[in-house]
Amino acid sequence: MLIRVAYRMLGSVADAEDMVQDAFIRWMGTDRAKVREPGAFLRRTVTRLCLDKLKTVRRQRETYIGPWLPEPVVEAEEKDDVTLPLMLALERLSPLERAAFLLHDVFGQRFEEIAETIQRDTATCRQLARRARAHVRDARPRFQVEKQRGLELAEAFFAASRSGDMKALRAMLAADIGLHADGGGKRPTAMEPIIGFDAVMRAHESLAAVFRKNGSKLVRVGFINGLPGFITLEADGEIQTTALEIEGGKIAAIYVVRNPDKLRHLH
Repeated sequence: MLIRVAYRMLGSVADAEDMVQDAFIRWMGTDRAKVREPGAFLRRTVTRLCLDKLKTVRRQRETYIGPWLPEPVVEAEEKDDVTLPLMLALERLSPLERAAFLLHDVFGQRFEEIAETIQRDTATCRQLARRARAHVRDARPRFQVEKQRGLELAEAFFAASRSGDMKALRAMLAADIGLHADGGGKRPTAMEPIIGFDAVMRAHESLAAVFRKNGSKLVRVGFINGLPGFITLEADGEIQTTALEIEGGKIAAIYVVRNPDKLRHLH
């Protein structure tokens, strides 16, 4: 649970692991006779470390090259407590709003415990969570995509996008689709999100020519931050992840992570 809390606070697997490690180091140096609940102590410590880390992280993301996406977490089974769109919505919250929302709405902690963790009174914690809910409401999935259907659509999208089957792609994409690609300035991507059916189709027409020439190998299909998607091995020898947000049977958004720094944990 500690890694899950830290990752959802920070959007980085590496940073989450560092926060949990630091928390255990502090635990080792604590007089344990004075700690009634070790689990609560560790949760408080991890959350406070994440709040401090967010101050630095937020400044770094202001100067990030191109669109920023969280480090992808790939799982065989669907975990939809915090999907990728919701992770992006959390970026718009203050650190305290983010903590109150995650600890209460996602991890089920009582506001009394949250108040002790973030060192605010209970009423303030309730208000922080309420404000956070209002900000992220639209990022919640309106309806669930059946697991197998989602994986089938991911496989079909991979096949069509790599082979250049534009007719098949047109049938899959929503009218207001958005393509968000994170290369972090280290691998080629669009520097801004590509929005709209026609623009995304043009992008895939160009990409299909590259894929046909250089190749793109499917590594595995699964769920990426709660969305159906896949990992591929590209011609430059690097992997990338593609996650698909599906609404009404159509792909409403495509999220591609190409930044190698964000993919190390997947090797």
